[in-house]
Amino acid sequence: QVQLVESGGGLVQAGRSLRLSCAASGMIGSFNVMGWYRQAPGKQRELVATITSGGSTNYGDSVKGRFTVSRDSATNTVFLQMNSLNPEDTAVYYCYAYHSFRAYWGQGTQVFVSS
Repeated sequence: QVQLVESGGGLVQAGRSLRLSCAASGMIGSFNVMGWYRQAPGKQRELVATITSGGSTNYGDSVKGRFTVSRDSATNTVFLQMNSLNPEDTAVYYCYAYHSFRAYWGQGTQVFVSS
């Protein structure tokens, strides 16, 4: 059974940085896609960033130039480096993985950015 476990969330001041990690277990081989989505209170879940097994990346417009997604395919771990954080980045961040027509989600980690 595939499980995704996020870590690295917390409280940070605006302008600072934070790094999220997500470790997957129960998977044989590499996921086609791994990445991050987020959901702020009262809003829909939105794309933050994804990365394919080949290294192609895709970012949400609001994080381009500030966030960087990376992965270690050997260990099925995905990272999100978040720089220049602002209060609008406050949300629950969910790890995402996709393989063989199935999507997997983590439980989420809270990021709170104070002004």
